[in-house]
Amino acid sequence: MTPPATPPAYVPGHGLLAGRTAVITAAAGAGIGGATARRFLEEGARILISDAHARRLKETEAALAADFGADRIDSLPCDVTDETQVQQLIDTAVRLHGGLDAVVNNAGLGGTAQLVDMTDEQWTRVLDVTLNGTFRCTRAALRHYKDADAGGVIVNNASVVGWRAQAGQAHYAAAKAGVMALTRCAAVEAAAYGVRVNAVSPSLAMHPHLVKVTSAELLAELTEREAFGRYAEPWEIANVIVFLTSGYSSYMTGETVSVSSQHA
Repeated sequence: MTPPATPPAYVPGHGLLAGRTAVITAAAGAGIGGATARRFLEEGARILISDAHARRLKETEAALAADFGADRIDSLPCDVTDETQVQQLIDTAVRLHGGLDAVVNNAGLGGTAQLVDMTDEQWTRVLDVTLNGTFRCTRAALRHYKDADAGGVIVNNASVVGWRAQAGQAHYAAAKAGVMALTRCAAVEAAAYGVRVNAVSPSLAMHPHLVKVTSAELLAELTEREAFGRYAEPWEIANVIVFLTSGYSSYMTGETVSVSSQHA
């Protein structure tokens, strides 16, 4: 039997994050970060979104403010490779919200290059944004949570490529595998503060930027590998991030949840 090639109906909000405050990185545009920002607002949260692209960030903030009210969303440009900007992001969220309940580390950078052709700059740039950026944001969040002594949640964006091999993706795969290991280690340490740290691991979530940087042939091949015979909608990944942030996952920490059949 052929699986359905169309996504299910969009799931309405159920107030799962009512009264909570969150930071979401790389949230400008139509990818997972933007979908997560919208889902958090639909679930009742107040959010501070960030992105390295200031213009797109302001456009995203304006669109979400029009739908959910300007009092529930703020934005601050942030380059996660800059420790000063990362610390300012967490400090701003605490100042605006009077506290911080959740941090979603979505910022990441991909690319395609065979190892024999890959430059040091290509390797370092992907690792610095994807792995080191997640480390910086996680560290800043944990420092706040430790001092505040009020609990909290961190959700990192990993990838199934961190588990399985894909040609041309050595830098990205290494970074995402690192995010998974970072998540496990951070969770063990953060438990002492009443903080949970988990990761979501998508495979193929379609958005306009992915189409620009990936060939049609590769996208078709990756889509064929999926059990449902289709790519994920960004909001389907965001739904799992909502779950990991909500009270429904209260005993989960150190986990990487695959949102795909392609985890091995």
